[in-house]
Amino acid sequence: MKFIQMDYMVGNDDERTSEPTIDMEDRSMKTELDLLIRLYDYERPQDVGDRATEAEKLGFDRITVGETTDWNIVPPLTLAADRTTELGISNDVISPYGRSPAVLAQTALTLQDASDGRFRLGLGPSSPAITERWHGLEFDRPLRRTRETIEVIRAVYDNGNPAYEGEIFDIAGLNYDRGVPENPPPIDVATLGPKATEMAGRFGDGWAPQLFTKAGLEERLEDLERGAELAGKNLSDLRVAPIVRCIASEDRETARSKARSTFAFLLGAYGPYYGNSVAEQGYPGVVEEIRAAWEERDTDAMAAALPDEVLDELGAAGTPDYVREWVEKYASIDGVDAVRIGFVNKMNEYEKRTTMEAIADAT
Repeated sequence: MKFIQMDYMVGNDDERTSEPTIDMEDRSMKTELDLLIRLYDYERPQDVGDRATEAEKLGFDRITVGETTDWNIVPPLTLAADRTTELGISNDVISPYGRSPAVLAQTALTLQDASDGRFRLGLGPSSPAITERWHGLEFDRPLRRTRETIEVIRAVYDNGNPAYEGEIFDIAGLNYDRGVPENPPPIDVATLGPKATEMAGRFGDGWAPQLFTKAGLEERLEDLERGAELAGKNLSDLRVAPIVRCIASEDRETARSKARSTFAFLLGAYGPYYGNSVAEQGYPGVVEEIRAAWEERDTDAMAAALPDEVLDELGAAGTPDYVREWVEKYASIDGVDAVRIGFVNKMNEYEKRTTMEAIADAT
């Protein structure tokens, strides 16, 4: 199992003409490393299994993949599970509109069996674009649907039957043909806003946020803790695994250019929620300018509108040493149990390997 161990200090330097340094507190803690990969980066589902094998050898604790309009996640995750022995298996994240709650329970239980108990199910409220333009459904009451979906899945976990009466789902129920495991897969919830994150703390087993500054994450953890307390849990009962996007390269400027374009696209073009969240974390003017550039489909202007300050708050882009230290600092946030490492757009295989090795070297 790979941990990030922090027991040293890195000096602070405000000079931005060279590699920015990370102000590290003198503290020691251990945090797991997850690797988030994108399915459309691979030619065949079998290649995901190869990446999982590589991640396990490097010492990552868990591999996770997203599902939007690419492959169904089950075959590549099954291959990843079959080719590894200790690596955790997760998904980031399934829409509650894309499968019925019972099928989601089946999916989770199947992957739990395929991985010999190493699977965690990721759910999130999704977005209007995916819900309406891919699944053909109305994006209605996403938080309520997510909550009821979790409750139906737990009914299958507990009773082997999805019988449920709610505001959205009314299910008579049939029995699951296989015995449910003694330790069913935990459910991680991906949310951004205060109420949604409170829901994640109340009904989930973990939280997988994205695009949070350190200060923004610390503030949102208070909402997560409040939700956990409503369910009689502690924050320590939840696995908090924020997603951070990274690119490590000795060619610092190319790395930062690729990261800048990626973050600008997420803030300005990838639905409203990421941009709204970052605006609420203190950067409304930046988000507004990026969105204005997107209206003109001017991707160069979008990237130019993202200042170094915001880029360095949201992700790690620079030399391998800088990226490793950035991740270590982010991992030191109280309440964080794992850092989920994702790539930025247009990375080549050498850059991916360099990034994985840099972060895996954090000791």
